[in-house]
Amino acid sequence: MPTDCLFREDAYLTSAPATVLGLTEKGGIVVDRTCFYATSGGQPGDSGVLVTPAGEFPLATAVYNDQLKTEIAHVPAETVNERPAVGDNVTLKLDWGPRYRRMRMHTALHLLSAVLPYPVTGGAVNEDDSRLDFDIPEAGLDKDEITAKMNEMIKADAEVRSRWITDAELEANPGLVKTMSVKPPIGTGRVRLIEIVGYDLQPCGGTHVRRTGEIGAVRVTQIEKKGKQNRRVRISFA
Repeated sequence: MPTDCLFREDAYLTSAPATVLGLTEKGGIVVDRTCFYATSGGQPGDSGVLVTPAGEFPLATAVYNDQLKTEIAHVPAETVNERPAVGDNVTLKLDWGPRYRRMRMHTALHLLSAVLPYPVTGGAVNEDDSRLDFDIPEAGLDKDEITAKMNEMIKADAEVRSRWITDAELEANPGLVKTMSVKPPIGTGRVRLIEIVGYDLQPCGGTHVRRTGEIGAVRVTQIEKKGKQNRRVRISFA
């Protein structure tokens, strides 16, 4: 059964009541709705706490339980042996600090892809250091120049908003997809677009801040050559 992914409509939701629908073979807990982002697209799944009728215990992460990315399983920490029962009413509470830093970082990576309008071959979102890999035939990238352009976009405090389009609309507009290695999930009938007004528009299922000003100052820390046409650009908070 598809999980109601509340984080897609409100990335600032830190807790949510839910009902346990089942347990996976690996001990993951499947509920009907969640505010936990599940590991995907280079962004780690959220950690937090599950409050049950018998008490509360830590959750290490959340992962998708199917290829279409419709069902999410919450993975308890290794020290946890108990599991709630199917039908239990529980409350999910995520670790907000790490999530918010990833939201800021993920939004910053969208700006990086706007500054460097090349195909993206990979990426990773972390709390303090993140990266995108680009298919760029020539070198000559300047860290300070990229940093300055990104911070101009951040200071502009542009609105970040989302909307949904159909699978068919995305297929008719292939230029919206910047990533070569990770394709937007097709098959559920709709795809989520993230727009940074005036700067960027692309499909993305990740969590983002509401305005670029929330990101705070960033800097390009390193540009690495990872192949003949591949450049890895790393950023961190300034």
